[in-house]
Amino acid sequence: MKAVLTIAGSDSSGGAGIQADIKTMTVNGVFAMSAVTALTAQNTMGVRSVMEVSPQFLAEQIDAVFEDIRPDAVKIGMVSSPELAEVIAERLIYHKAQNIVTDPVAVATSGSALSTTDAYVAVKKRLFPISAVITPNIPEASLISGMDLQSEADMEKAAVSIAGKYGCAVLCKGGHSLSDANDLLAMPDGQMKWFRGRRIDNPNTHGTGCTLSSAIATYLAKGCSLAEAVEHAKEYISGALSAMLDLGHGSGPLDHGYSCHS
Repeated sequence: MKAVLTIAGSDSSGGAGIQADIKTMTVNGVFAMSAVTALTAQNTMGVRSVMEVSPQFLAEQIDAVFEDIRPDAVKIGMVSSPELAEVIAERLIYHKAQNIVTDPVAVATSGSALSTTDAYVAVKKRLFPISAVITPNIPEASLISGMDLQSEADMEKAAVSIAGKYGCAVLCKGGHSLSDANDLLAMPDGQMKWFRGRRIDNPNTHGTGCTLSSAIATYLAKGCSLAEAVEHAKEYISGALSAMLDLGHGSGPLDHGYSCHS
C-alpha cells in the first residue's frame, strides 16, 4: 500500500484540514499520515480560534513519519506562519520528499483568514519551488499572480505566469463565478490543459480545496501522471459533492465516504 503525508491544520468539525485529507486518502486507497501545523476551533460557520504548533514540534512530526513509513507523496495545506513554512521546506528537502502537492490556503470557505501575509510570502518563496503542483482557486491565483482574473484567458495568463516564476505546475481551479467546474493545469514550460467538469449545484463546499489536493497527492503516490491524478481527483470530488450531504448551519462538508455507503 502506498502512503501519503498531509501537513496541514486540524479542523475540529471534520470537514476540512487533516480530517478531510485523511478521509480522502483512505477511501482512495492509500495509507494516510499527518503532521499537524495548527489546531483550529471551527465549524461550518467560521473559524473561532487557531493555535499553532511550534516549528520544532512540526519538524519532529515530519521526521517521525519519514524515518519510519516513508510517504510516496506529500500534501501541504494550512501554513499559518513563515516559521512553519520554513521548517516544512527544510525537512522535506532534507528527506528528499517527492510528489509534493501544495494547496495555498489563504481563507477558509467561511471567509475566515487562515494565513498571515508574512506566512503567504514564505509559502510562495519556500514551498512552491519544491512542489510538483500547487492548487490555487481564483482568489488565491489572483493574490499570487497580482492579476485580476475575470475570464478563462486571465486564468491561463496567471497560471502560466505562476508556473514559470516558481517552477512548479499550477492547477488553477474554476469557480467563484468564473469557469465554474473547469480547472486549468499549466506547466512550467508553458503547456496547458483544461479539465472540463459539470457544475454541481451544492452550496456545501467546506473542505473542497483540501479534498482535491489530497486526492491529487493520493493518485500521484499510486503512480499516476499529474494529468491522470487531476482527472481522478476531479471525478472523486464530483462524486462527493453529488452525494448532497447536508450538515451544519453554514457551508457544510462533502460526503468523503460516498462510495462506501451500503
